[in-house]
Amino acid sequence: MANAKIIEMKAAKVQEIVEKIERAKSVVMIDYRGLTVAEVTDLRNEMRKEGVEYVVLKNHSVYRACDQLKVDESINEYLHGPSAFAFGYDDAVAPARILKAFMKKTKKCSFKGGIVEGSVMNAREIEALADLPSREVLIARLLGSMMSPISGLAIVLDQIAKKKEA
Repeated sequence: MANAKIIEMKAAKVQEIVEKIERAKSVVMIDYRGLTVAEVTDLRNEMRKEGVEYVVLKNHSVYRACDQLKVDESINEYLHGPSAFAFGYDDAVAPARILKAFMKKTKKCSFKGGIVEGSVMNAREIEALADLPSREVLIARLLGSMMSPISGLAIVLDQIAKKKEA
């Protein structure tokens, strides 16, 4: 009877992880060894501000959730040792960016890998993702580059109109 209850609790936890992975645009895994409670609290607060959830989960539970979701089996190579997971629900880059800045500041932790938009990525790829600007900055850059030719055309047309008037 007690075993059935434990199995039911574990299944519920796996289902909760499945829902988190499905909702998240990215999941970044780190080895959190060496962090103090105060550092973890600061990191959680920083992540919360940007809509990122930071949790420590059992690797086997995450493995089972990934198996249910048919995530590429290469994820298994990252599910060893102490693992913390950052779920980015709004911005796929935010978890990696926040963690990279945190690691640079504390000189602790390391990326293990992650899942971004359904694709499994290794530590180097996650670190490269962390270097990308935020979504808002990318949109502003795109709009700026789109507006540049239009602005140039407007200036030329204005100069032609002034020349004809004179």
